[in-house]
Amino acid sequence: MSTVPSYFKDFLSNIRLTDNQVSDLKTGHTTLRKRLEEDEVLSKIIISTFLQGSYRRSTAVKPKNGNKSDVDVIVVTNLDSEEYTPEEALNLFVPFLDKHYKDKYRIQGRSIGISLSYVDLDIVPTSAPSESETGVLQDKAIISEYTIEDFQQKLLTKSFDNALFESTYNVFCKSDEEPQWKSEPLLIPDREAEKWDKTHPLEQIRWTVEKNKNCNTHYINVVKALKWWRKTQYPEIKQPKSYPLEHFIGDCCPDDIKNVAEGVVLTLENMVAQYPDKPFLADRGVPEHDVFARITNEEYSDFYDTVCDAAKIAREAFDCEELYDSVCKWRELFGNEFPSAPEPSKSNSSTGFTARSEKSTAVPVGRFA
Repeated sequence: MSTVPSYFKDFLSNIRLTDNQVSDLKTGHTTLRKRLEEDEVLSKIIISTFLQGSYRRSTAVKPKNGNKSDVDVIVVTNLDSEEYTPEEALNLFVPFLDKHYKDKYRIQGRSIGISLSYVDLDIVPTSAPSESETGVLQDKAIISEYTIEDFQQKLLTKSFDNALFESTYNVFCKSDEEPQWKSEPLLIPDREAEKWDKTHPLEQIRWTVEKNKNCNTHYINVVKALKWWRKTQYPEIKQPKSYPLEHFIGDCCPDDIKNVAEGVVLTLENMVAQYPDKPFLADRGVPEHDVFARITNEEYSDFYDTVCDAAKIAREAFDCEELYDSVCKWRELFGNEFPSAPEPSKSNSSTGFTARSEKSTAVPVGRFA
């Protein structure tokens, strides 16, 4: 068995968002949220704003081919879904957009996309279904910009050095024995379907926190690794991608994995063994929603074929006894961002993991291989 931990550590460093990209994301969403909350008209209907998506869940990988990093901003409003059509709700934002982001925005089916020179933003207007949700949705832990990686180690050890981290624990990790915390799905305006639909980004975050803890903090790195595989090795495959792919990985990744290599192998093999046909994937917090609903059987079949190939390569890499052979297989799976290994003749040991001439790049807490 070969898990090549130092190689995975450097691989994950290579594919994560760079410090500059993270800084751009923070600048973009902080400016947007401040403008929204200070807008004379919109401030009267906004209950809170908070981050969601792969950036918040720490499952984002760096963009390729000239694309920009992106971040989703949920805008919780007090709009009554009985009084406003989805089109009317989205149009309320147009004067604000014309003022601050003229010629840089587009009204989409369920959100508003803003394309800046350095980052892409998505405004996702929602309506809280009940007034009782207001307190939860204004919690500092929810509206903070902390990601799962920012607080996961503190969640595991419960070693909080400030009140916000403790609040984050209370919000995202309440157990069934503590029913005083609850959150309902939000309503999102679907312009194309001409109806308000349910969405539950907070449950997606909470589920990811819990799953990552159950996977010894390796889960979010398994997601990043497989997102990178999907993005770089099969860019022509249309679906699944983004959150549907992440959700599928979550359903197939076993708990208690010991490292990222094991997680990748077992996740791919579970996909192959359990889902030869397109499954119904119940959305977190909105179980009647199928995350794969917009994926055709043909698109899934094409994706499944790539998973079968990937599972075979990953298993061969994992079972290799020779370091060089194992690394070559992992590079076949993930591409050139996975570090290369020295030729066997130059290695101090055929199975050791200390023969690298390069120094491993430091990875933040939680980015374990």
